[in-house]
Amino acid sequence: MMRCVPAMPITTAALALLAFAPVTTSARQAPSFSVRTLEGRSLRLADLRKKPVIVDFWATWCGPCRASMPHLSTMQTRYEKQGLTVIGLSVDENGPQGVRKFADKLGVKFTLAMANDDVLDAYGPIRSIPTTFFINRKGDIVRRVVGYIDGETMEGYVKEIIE
Repeated sequence: MMRCVPAMPITTAALALLAFAPVTTSARQAPSFSVRTLEGRSLRLADLRKKPVIVDFWATWCGPCRASMPHLSTMQTRYEKQGLTVIGLSVDENGPQGVRKFADKLGVKFTLAMANDDVLDAYGPIRSIPTTFFINRKGDIVRRVVGYIDGETMEGYVKEIIE
């Protein structure tokens, strides 16, 4: 069962711990995947070579996931000309119709697809959502973030993968 990671306030103790956290993570090649978008088109990571990509695992029932959607839409719109592609992979079990209705209501401006077992295994273990991967133009995962990402932090991560 997947769990939803709530947004947490940052305390002084948490900030102190973050000071010792590494600034960058070791990059690894992003696993290839193929999924169907909500519109029924095939979407393969291989088709996005040399583009910066955000892959976000989420669900309609997850509060932090819903809170991240406007930030992801903003990033897609703001950095589209620099080649950014945002992909939201839903782990909802009720199928694409409910996800499409939810996305339309929110005005999502990026590509949505249903996560399948292959992509969950390749990027997993995905135990909590949202889980977001930032992939640079070389196809390397440079960040994996579990939980809500505020807009300012997300923009900083996007700028890392756009360069």
